[in-house]
Amino acid sequence: MPRARMFTVFAYDISDDRKRRRVATILEDSAVRVQNSVFEAWLSARQTEALKRRIEVLLVAGDNLRIYVLAQSGLSRSSAFGGPALGSTQTFLLI
Repeated sequence: MPRARMFTVFAYDISDDRKRRRVATILEDSAVRVQNSVFEAWLSARQTEALKRRIEVLLVAGDNLRIYVLAQSGLSRSSAFGGPALGSTQTFLLI
Protein backbone atom coordinates (compact mmCIF):
# COMPACT_ATOMS: atom_id res chain seq x y z
CA MET A 1 0.00 0.00 0.00
CA PRO A 2 1.55 3.36 -1.00
CA ARG A 3 2.33 5.85 1.73
CA ALA A 4 0.15 8.95 1.74
CA ARG A 5 2.08 12.00 0.66
CA MET A 6 1.21 15.36 2.17
CA PHE A 7 2.05 18.86 0.98
CA THR A 8 4.65 20.01 3.50
CA VAL A 9 6.18 23.46 3.99
CA PHE A 10 9.47 24.03 5.82
CA ALA A 11 10.41 27.56 6.90
CA TYR A 12 13.42 28.48 8.96
CA ASP A 13 15.25 31.44 10.46
CA ILE A 14 18.85 30.60 11.32
CA SER A 15 21.42 33.33 11.93
CA ASP A 16 24.60 31.28 11.45
CA ASP A 17 25.50 31.23 7.72
CA ARG A 18 27.22 27.84 7.76
CA LYS A 19 24.41 26.15 9.64
CA ARG A 20 21.79 27.80 7.42
CA ARG A 21 23.56 26.43 4.31
CA ARG A 22 23.63 22.94 5.87
CA VAL A 23 19.88 23.06 6.55
CA ALA A 24 19.22 24.29 3.00
CA THR A 25 21.34 21.46 1.58
CA ILE A 26 19.39 18.88 3.59
CA LEU A 27 16.06 20.28 2.37
CA GLU A 28 17.22 20.61 -1.26
CA ASP A 29 17.55 16.82 -1.42
CA SER A 30 13.79 16.37 -0.89
CA ALA A 31 12.05 19.70 -1.39
CA VAL A 32 11.79 22.69 -3.72
CA ARG A 33 13.03 26.08 -2.56
CA VAL A 34 10.29 28.68 -3.09
CA GLN A 35 11.91 31.51 -1.10
CA ASN A 36 15.31 31.92 0.56
CA SER A 37 14.32 30.03 3.70
CA VAL A 38 11.10 28.32 2.59
CA PHE A 39 10.84 24.89 0.98
CA GLU A 40 7.83 22.86 -0.23
CA ALA A 41 7.55 19.13 -0.84
CA TRP A 42 5.15 16.22 -1.20
CA LEU A 43 6.30 13.90 1.59
CA SER A 44 5.03 11.02 3.66
CA ALA A 45 4.83 11.45 7.43
CA ARG A 46 7.90 9.22 7.74
CA GLN A 47 9.91 11.34 5.28
CA THR A 48 8.88 14.56 7.05
CA GLU A 49 9.90 13.14 10.42
CA ALA A 50 13.27 12.00 9.04
CA LEU A 51 14.01 15.48 7.66
CA LYS A 52 12.92 17.08 10.92
CA ARG A 53 15.31 14.84 12.90
CA ARG A 54 18.24 15.60 10.54
CA ILE A 55 17.68 19.34 10.94
CA GLU A 56 16.86 19.40 14.67
CA VAL A 57 20.34 18.24 15.66
CA LEU A 58 21.80 21.36 14.01
CA LEU A 59 19.57 23.87 15.78
CA VAL A 60 20.45 25.84 18.90
CA ALA A 61 18.60 28.38 21.03
CA GLY A 62 17.52 31.29 18.86
CA ASP A 63 17.12 29.19 15.69
CA ASN A 64 13.63 28.68 14.33
CA LEU A 65 12.21 25.86 12.19
CA ARG A 66 8.54 25.63 11.23
CA ILE A 67 6.96 22.65 9.48
CA TYR A 68 3.44 22.99 8.13
CA VAL A 69 1.49 20.06 6.67
CA LEU A 70 -1.46 20.98 4.49
CA ALA A 71 -4.33 18.60 3.83
CA GLN A 72 -5.94 18.77 0.39
CA SER A 73 -8.75 20.97 1.76
CA GLY A 74 -6.27 23.49 3.16
CA LEU A 75 -4.14 23.39 0.04
CA SER A 76 -7.16 24.12 -2.16
CA ARG A 77 -7.91 27.24 -0.05
CA SER A 78 -4.30 28.48 -0.17
CA SER A 79 -2.88 30.80 -2.80
CA ALA A 80 0.49 31.91 -4.14
CA PHE A 81 1.49 34.94 -6.14
CA GLY A 82 4.61 34.56 -8.26
CA GLY A 83 6.49 31.32 -8.73
CA PRO A 84 4.79 27.99 -9.37
CA ALA A 85 1.29 27.35 -8.11
CA LEU A 86 1.06 25.75 -4.68
CA GLY A 87 1.33 22.00 -4.86
CA SER A 88 2.29 21.99 -8.54
CA THR A 89 5.93 21.10 -7.91
CA GLN A 90 5.47 17.46 -6.96
CA THR A 91 8.82 15.81 -7.38
CA PHE A 92 9.64 12.20 -8.10
CA LEU A 93 12.85 10.32 -7.45
CA LEU A 94 13.80 7.57 -9.87
CA ILE A 95 16.05 4.96 -8.35
